Amino acid sequence: MSTPLLRKATEADVPTITEIYNDVIATSTAIYRDDTVDVAERMSWFRTRVGDGFPVIVAELEGKVIGYTGYGSFRFGEGYKRTVEHTIHIHSAHRRKGLGRILLTEIMRVAKEDGRHVLVGGIDSENVGSIALHEKFGFEVTARMPEVAFKGGKLLTLVLMQKILD
Repeated sequence: MSTPLLRKATEADVPTITEIYNDVIATSTAIYRDDTVDVAERMSWFRTRVGDGFPVIVAELEGKVIGYTGYGSFRFGEGYKRTVEHTIHIHSAHRRKGLGRILLTEIMRVAKEDGRHVLVGGIDSENVGSIALHEKFGFEVTARMPEVAFKGGKLLTLVLMQKILD
């Protein structure tokens, strides 16, 4: 894979972000929901995320957004402000080609630069590739939450992984 351009997302990227998000919903258990979303819902998410001062970063290759990452609040409350939960989603045609590594490296860099102390990832237990990737970057499993979600007719286990950044 050629090296993608990483940049802050803009509202013009939201339709492609929506397409990637909906594909992840339809083809995996990475997002615990069954129903896809429209561009208006993702636009609201984007505006809220950016308005709250959180990053949304896209990976662009040959003028096309192929993945994105960002983070938001981990839990409500002032005491948690230095801990954030990240997300990484990649277009299906670009998965398992090293883009996850590139996006994880970038969101860790941005979080550290923003003064965040802990980065948390919530990963479905069946997503062994994502768990292995996070382990390579020093994330540790800090919780396994059996059967906390239901999708596609089965109960799912959430794995929480975290990395202390400083």
